[in-house]
Amino acid sequence: YKMNEENPGVLNRKVLYSKPFVADKHATFLSKQIKLGETYTIRELLEYMIVYSDNNATMLLNSIIDQKAFKRTFTDISLSEPNFKASQYPISANDFSIFMKELFNASYLNKEDSEACLNLLSKSDFRDGMLSGLPESCATAHKFGEGGFDNAPNFSESAIVYCGKRPYLVTIMTKGTDMKKLPKVVGEISKKVYDIMNSRA
Repeated sequence: YKMNEENPGVLNRKVLYSKPFVADKHATFLSKQIKLGETYTIRELLEYMIVYSDNNATMLLNSIIDQKAFKRTFTDISLSEPNFKASQYPISANDFSIFMKELFNASYLNKEDSEACLNLLSKSDFRDGMLSGLPESCATAHKFGEGGFDNAPNFSESAIVYCGKRPYLVTIMTKGTDMKKLPKVVGEISKKVYDIMNSRA
């Protein structure tokens, strides 16, 4: 979105998914994927990445993104520059929350694009983590991430919760021995946070 602000039309650029990616990890929680041989706009790939957690869409975007612009997104908000050759980018819950704050406050992207990103995050169809601990009436902009897999499973999720007396931001990071059990832990913590926030004046 930042690239599109600086060079309008980027989001409408079309990209062919021409060959499968070789990945050393496979998503545990996945609902929908892009199809080999099909063409997608960058806007559509972003939707697959955010709403459906499609790693193929993510890797296709990574293969065409302006790496300097991507790295600048991190350094502009005082985070360390990611290394594209590294298999992971360790980040704390506090640091990851900065991205959500920037969108909520429209302090990095303009207001229209910040709202567009939050709208995408609100459509994320994963409901077994943070959302399982919230009333169904709660509107949320959220995104989860999984890592470690067989070696050291970890599951994280961040959400802006528009429910109760005022919106709040919560980021939860967990690790354990069974990836499929971790979202439940996030849901239980999410419920406790909601109860505390909703009890405050």
